[in-house]
Amino acid sequence: MKMNTLFPKLLTPLLAAMVLAGCAAPELRAPDIEIPSGFKEANMADAARWKPAEPAEAQPRGEWWKAFNDSTLDKLIADATAANANLAAAAARVKQARAIAGVAEADRMPAVNAEFGPQRLRNSALSRGLPAGTAVAPATVWQGRLTASYEVDLFGRVGNNVSAAQADAAASEATYRSVLLALQADVAQTYFRLRAADAELSFLNETVRLRDENVRINQRRYDLGDVGELDVSRARTELSTIRSEAIALERQRAQLEHALAVLLGRPAAAFGASSNPLLASSRLPGIPAGLPSALLERRPDIAAAQRAMVAANARIGVARSAMFPALRLTGAGGGESDDLSDLFKWSSRSWVIGALLSLPVIDGGRTQANIVRSQAALEESVAGYRQSVLAAFAEVEDNLVGLRTLAGQAEAIDEALASARRSADLANKLYTAGRSSYLELLDAQRNLAAVERSAVQLRGSRATTTVALIRSLGGGW
Repeated sequence: MKMNTLFPKLLTPLLAAMVLAGCAAPELRAPDIEIPSGFKEANMADAARWKPAEPAEAQPRGEWWKAFNDSTLDKLIADATAANANLAAAAARVKQARAIAGVAEADRMPAVNAEFGPQRLRNSALSRGLPAGTAVAPATVWQGRLTASYEVDLFGRVGNNVSAAQADAAASEATYRSVLLALQADVAQTYFRLRAADAELSFLNETVRLRDENVRINQRRYDLGDVGELDVSRARTELSTIRSEAIALERQRAQLEHALAVLLGRPAAAFGASSNPLLASSRLPGIPAGLPSALLERRPDIAAAQRAMVAANARIGVARSAMFPALRLTGAGGGESDDLSDLFKWSSRSWVIGALLSLPVIDGGRTQANIVRSQAALEESVAGYRQSVLAAFAEVEDNLVGLRTLAGQAEAIDEALASARRSADLANKLYTAGRSSYLELLDAQRNLAAVERSAVQLRGSRATTTVALIRSLGGGW
């Protein structure tokens, strides 16, 4: 067969494969997600509307916790960012992912190696064309050469592998930002829970003081014969009950302090937080009710899920490329001699150049199974992305309704507190005048204490829910 007819027949399958190579990795399309026209729980008076999401997790969020105007919180978050172990682990994972991307990128370049050293060998007589049984002496051969190899990326295996590794690195960076945001929010919420516990403990300690005073007053009146022993017994019961609640709250406060120490990367025994009650006068930042959809683009977990889709899609191209021929260029050049002094002489030169085109013929279905696996991985990542988006919507709605209902509760508690204080004052005057029993006074004081404690707890809930909303918005608004 003539060469001019042989080459077209050999090249036709190769050219056809090269045409197919363009579709080795499918085009990635964003999954269809039903996007609401606005947050159900938000005040849409400003006609805020949603728009298609675009990753924006790298945008500067600013120091959102500064809006609380609390220097102690500022320092705690700075310390946690510098020393938290989980954040350090996430940063290390980013380094690993970037290094893996660098390894994949290295496949785009030729690999060149230098070799030098002796070889001791003995060839057979037949390999030298000598009669069988001829004695052949062993010899030492010195070699010094450079070798090079390069894979021509005809069908996108290298390129798709690089794209997948880069997407993995980007997902790892987004995950780091997610861990950072979670750390900041956890520090802020734990801090406000600790302050709320301080405020509640301060209230309980004051209640203990008042109950102790009631015991002394009733004991004195009992000694004078003004009241019966039942009033004294009831007063002592109330005192012991409140003391028990205060002790239980001290345990809860200690646990919050220990949790904050872990977030700061410190041993629990080496950390202590001074009492700093969350007062009614403490101001919380106001978050606009009309929230544009662009804020959800700032969520790093959504960005990580999207980058995971990109990586999975690129790996479909890697799997498909195994169906096509792989072309590897190789070359080596240097010297070869039985004497080290002659190794680099012109007469000792040797070289080899080759091009190897390999094509799988029978692999037992391995390639097709890898393609199916990579396609299933893409389906999984798409489902994960959808779940991340839906969870983000739900978190924002949860925290919006939380702040709205807590604001309503605060108004009701303020009214109840005013009424309870008035009732307790009247009950105390009536009891002092001997016009009512101690049981009526005790009931009024119990109601007041319950309402005041609910007000303190509600104050802490509003602070932690505000932080939760900021976190669900990606760390800003």
